[in-house]
Formats: sequence, structure tokens, C-alpha cells
Amino acid sequence: MPTPSFTTLIELLRMRAERQPDQRAYTFLADGETETERLTYQELDQRARIIGAWLQDAKAQGERVLLLYPPGLEFIAAFFGCLYAGAVAVPAYPPRRKASWPRLASIVADAEARFALSTAEVITQVEAHQAQWPDLLSLRWVATSGLPLTLADDWREPPVQSETLALLQYTSGSTGAPKGVMISQRNLLHNLEIIQQGLGFTSAGHSVLWLPIYHDMGLIGGVLGTLYIGMPLTLMPPTAFVERPWRWLAAFLRYGGTASSAPNFAYDLCVERIRPDQLAALDLSRWEAALCGAEPVRLATLERFAATFAPCGFRREAFSPCYGLAEATLMVSRGGKFQPLKTQTVSRAALREKRVVAVPANDDQAQILVGCGQSAPEQKILIVAPDDSRICPPNTIGEIWISGPSVAQGYWGKAEETAAVFGAHLADTGEGPFLRTGDLGFLHEGELFITGRLKDLIIIRGLNYHPQDIEQVAETSHPALAVGGSAAFSIEGDRSEQLVIVCEVKRQERDADVEEVASAVRAAVAQVHELETYAVALIRPGHLPRTTSGKAQRYLCRTQFLEHQLTLLGLSVQPRNHRQGEALSPVDPEIHQRLDHLIRTQLAELLQVNPEQIDVSQPIQGLGLGSLQATKLRFNIEEQFNISLPPEIFFEDLSLAEFIDRISALTMRLEL
Repeated sequence: MPTPSFTTLIELLRMRAERQPDQRAYTFLADGETETERLTYQELDQRARIIGAWLQDAKAQGERVLLLYPPGLEFIAAFFGCLYAGAVAVPAYPPRRKASWPRLASIVADAEARFALSTAEVITQVEAHQAQWPDLLSLRWVATSGLPLTLADDWREPPVQSETLALLQYTSGSTGAPKGVMISQRNLLHNLEIIQQGLGFTSAGHSVLWLPIYHDMGLIGGVLGTLYIGMPLTLMPPTAFVERPWRWLAAFLRYGGTASSAPNFAYDLCVERIRPDQLAALDLSRWEAALCGAEPVRLATLERFAATFAPCGFRREAFSPCYGLAEATLMVSRGGKFQPLKTQTVSRAALREKRVVAVPANDDQAQILVGCGQSAPEQKILIVAPDDSRICPPNTIGEIWISGPSVAQGYWGKAEETAAVFGAHLADTGEGPFLRTGDLGFLHEGELFITGRLKDLIIIRGLNYHPQDIEQVAETSHPALAVGGSAAFSIEGDRSEQLVIVCEVKRQERDADVEEVASAVRAAVAQVHELETYAVALIRPGHLPRTTSGKAQRYLCRTQFLEHQLTLLGLSVQPRNHRQGEALSPVDPEIHQRLDHLIRTQLAELLQVNPEQIDVSQPIQGLGLGSLQATKLRFNIEEQFNISLPPEIFFEDLSLAEFIDRISALTMRLEL
């Protein structure tokens, strides 16, 4: 692999600003359609020097700096401002509701942050919560857009080397036990080289992205990846995509897009929500690289998308499944540009026994796995037996171990966990250290296939959730549930992972109403984690599978759930509806009645129940809406009534009747 001509991202951006000063680097579409911000390389360099000089004056070199911005280009300038000061960036996202504040506070405490860069609006929001979270105000805050331009001349290049820590990427998508992955300048540059070399990107392309840029896929694969290549990047907020997936693909047409990345669910959403008349207006013939990762890659999803958008010029060969994780900076393996998808049809029963057995496609036990590409040069992928740390024989499933320059430095402030995860050695040869990914898979002719997870991490729609955080919320949602007696895990659904929570009930509560308890669990999990819960299983006290030390065996519990071996007191299943139709037309001229009808009908469709079963006295949180479902409902209401709703209205303590009244009053005021 060629060695980059620079050793830090500072050198990279300075080179772009010098050689391509007026080339547009980033464009932001605030609503997914309208350009509201743009930055050239020269402008980004200037903003980075302004912020960097302020941080240098504040003696922030080596310190952790919280970045708390809504979607937009200010975050990018602040990120590079940290690098320009030799500080360590800690990306986060402004809390949208009460349940999000604890996670932010825990990140600040874990990172031992001293500074925070943000906007004036967000800082005002933080100040309003100073009573609950006083530690946040102990940081030194600054609204970066208000810094004087003259600071750019005060900046001096810091003594940053390739091994200098650049970023703490927090892995937890939930409220507790955050872990900051320590990523150096060298880690970033090596991983960016992997992305460019593997996919053949060039500066003649154009990337279009809706992924959150404070997460690794959006930040490293998107913002930094396009800078490394010299390719323009057009961004939009994630909510803009979820509300109208058409916006993502329309931006490809408008900007001549050639590349993008997304989790599996996003391609499904495009198939479900884009109308035939919108298809007719699309041209996706320039799309050369459609990366798919962050959650299990499903062949059926890729084939549906390719078939649906083939008339628009999309080519199936543009798909490039990939595999990665924050602990390896981002990308571990990837398919090549315009290479056919690699698949293996194997026995599902054999997979459960950690064996790879090829079967015909029409076999009752057949399961098709999609390959996630091959390892990059200077990097090694091994399949290792997790019990004895020896390399697995061929056609055997084991844990994926990785070594190479992209492997991060460990977890910030967690020496014991760092040694366990980043310091693995083979038992027979002593070779190491390797990163233990906790993911299971196998190699076939150099291609990596993912089969499951050894670790308990739950990944839904590309976001990570720690099961213990979900369990803690579930256990405290209803008095019938036993504390410390639950297991959360995900199972494979038709098109995405689905959340299951198994809970022990207290001995004196074995006759508790199953649906009442399940409703409480769903409401609590939706409020805190913005997740919908597919199934809640109630079991007798003492029947949760545990280790000899008393820890929940989530993997065994998952197996027993799937094989119907749990001793159930009750089971509440809320199947997902995968058919997303258009918003229904109102049937009554009165606003309140129209709203009542629309909301009941949409909820019934989303939750797969009869409209008559929707109880308006029930708290809206009790419905168990996930963030994606809530966004869809919000979009349909806004489209039908031409209003703008605050996203947090779905997470307030309102009954459904109060929810309808609130929106009705807003609508009627607008019409008056």
C-alpha cells in the first residue's frame, strides 16, 4: 500500500487549501433539498485556524474537547479546529429530550473533558439544564461561529505527530458505560488509504451522505474520506432522509453523485417509500460505489434495491458490502469497485454448531450469507476459536481477530478492558497483539463472511446498544419485574434486526397482566433508547440462563428463545410492519376529526393492529414507537396538514388524546 505524503490530517487539509483553495469541499442541505451552507478547502482551513488558535490560547493541547453541534458544517470546522490545536476531539450530539442528558454527562465525565465547542443555541439549552447536570457547565464553552476572524493569523502549527491522539470515538449508543476508542492520526490516515485503494475513489467523483457525522461511518468514511480523496461531499441531516428517502437519491441526480454509504435498512426504506413517479425522474447511472455496512448485510435487500432502481441506471455491481468497527478506526474489509457480490449458501443448522456446510439454495435449512470483502494490505484477519485462542480449521466459525495500523490504541481510561480487547495473542505461537472484535465469521477464499456476534452488543439500524442499559430500563418500568433478572438481545427479522427482552417476574407477581407489563417495557425502552421492542417474554423467577458467577447468559437466552425452550409465563409480540404506504387522505373536513382519523390509521398501520384497538387514553410512549416509526408518523402529519412539529413531542408525557389535541390546536392556529 502506498505511504501517504503526509503524516497528519493537518498536513492533509493545509495541502488541499494550498493546491485547491476554491474547490468546494462540503455542501449542506438543511432540509435535504435546499443548500444552506458550503465550504471550500480554503474556507475550512481558515475556520480551523480560528478555532485552533482559540484552543491554543486556552492551553487545550492534549485536552479532550467536546463537540456538540446539530447537523451542519460547523461541526466539521470544529473538528479540524481541535486537530489544529493538538487537542482530542470528542464528538457527541445535543440531547433532544430528557432521557438523552445522562449519556452526554457520562461521556463528558469519562473523557475528562475540559472544553466544549458548540453553537449559541445549544449552549443556551445546556444552561437551561444546569440544575440537573451541573458538571456540563464546568466545561469551558464557546460558540465557535462568534470567534473573530483575526484569530486565524494567531494560529501556529502544533507539534502533532502520526501517533498523536486525534479522536475519542464513543461506541455506546445508549446511556451507560460509554467507552471512548482512542484513534490516532496514523490510525485515521491508514484507514482512509484502505477506503480509497479498495474502492478506487477519485477526485472526479461526488459523495452524497445522510449519515450522522458525529459517528464513525459519517465522520471517517464520509467527512474525512472525501477530504483524503479530494472529492466533494454533499450532506443532509439523517431526519431529512428518514422523512423522505427520495431526498438522498434526488441529491445524486442534482450533484452527479458517484458514492455513498448506508446501513441495510436505508436501502429497504428507499424501495418502500419512493413512488413510481419519483423513480421516473431519477438518474443513478453515475453511482459507482454503494457501500453497505454497520449491520448485517442482506442479499434480499440489495437485490430489491437493484431491481427497483435498475430503470434509473443503478447497477447491481455498484454495491460494496463492507465490515468494520470503531475499534479498528472504521473499515476492516470491503469489496472492490464493480466486483460481483460474493455469497455463500450454507446450512443454518450447521451454523448453530459453528460449522460451514454448503447446501443447495432450495434446501430447507439454506441461508445465504453475503461476503464483506477482503482484508487490506498491512492488515491481518484471523478466525480464532474464542475458547482456546487457536486459529480455527477451515469451514469453522470463530471470532474475528484483527491486527494492523488501523487498529486503535484502546479505550480511554480503561486499561483492563483495553488489555482484554486489544491485547489478544494466539495460544500456540504467541503472535499478537490482535484486536478481538467479538464478531463471529469465517474466511472463504480470502472473503470475510459475518455470521453473528460473540459479544452481547446489539446493533439495530447501524447503531450500537449495550444490552445492560436496555435491561436496566426494562426492569424499572413495572413493579412486577425482578431487578437483575432480564436479558436483551436482537434476532434476525425479515429485513432488519429486532429487539427482544426476556424478563423474570417477581414471585408474588406471577399473575401480572402480560400486556400491561410489556406495554410498560416498550414505553420505557422507546423513551430512553428510541427503540421499538419486537417481543417481551416474561419468565419465572430464577429461570434466566446464567453463568456460575450469576451473570446473564444472553447468547444462551437468545438460543432458548428462538428454539422455544424458555419456560414462559407470557409472551407479547409486536410484529413490525414492512409495508409503508403513502399517508392517507383525510376523510372529515374538521381538523380534529381529520387528525384523529389520520393518527389512528397511521398508528394502526405502523403497529399492525386494528384502528379500533388504539386507546386514546394510553400514553403515546406506551405504544412503543421507535424513532424511525415516530419520524414516519411525524412526516405524514406534517405533509397532510402543512405544519412543522417538534420531534420531542413524541417523547413527552402525553396521552394519545392529548397528543392529538396539541397538534389540532397548533394546526387551527396556523389556519386562523
